[in-house]
Amino acid sequence: MADLSQQILRGTLDLLILKAVSAEAAHGYEIARWVERATRDVLHLEDGSLYPALYRLEERGYITADWRLTDDRRRAKYYTITAPGRRRLRDDTARWTTYAGAIFAALKVTTPMPRNA
Repeated sequence: MADLSQQILRGTLDLLILKAVSAEAAHGYEIARWVERATRDVLHLEDGSLYPALYRLEERGYITADWRLTDDRRRAKYYTITAPGRRRLRDDTARWTTYAGAIFAALKVTTPMPRNA
């Protein structure tokens, strides 16, 4: 299962990050914990995946970052979604919803595949 979850995560990481920061700004650790909670601990973000994705999203203008103090008074980089990021989140959510629906529909099929005559 770990291999499959890592493959799924690679294909959805940007979408998950954008969703995580869509309601309010968050730093990397908060984003990683949000993904774990939201996926009921199925997906886990490693620093080696999370931070390159955050830098890539920032470079592409989907998020912005600024330094702030955390609740325990430590400096951390907080990420905020931008208008282009919201558009990408909306579009990618629609695509993934369609894609996931198609996969679920195929998995529910109980009839055998027709044979060529």
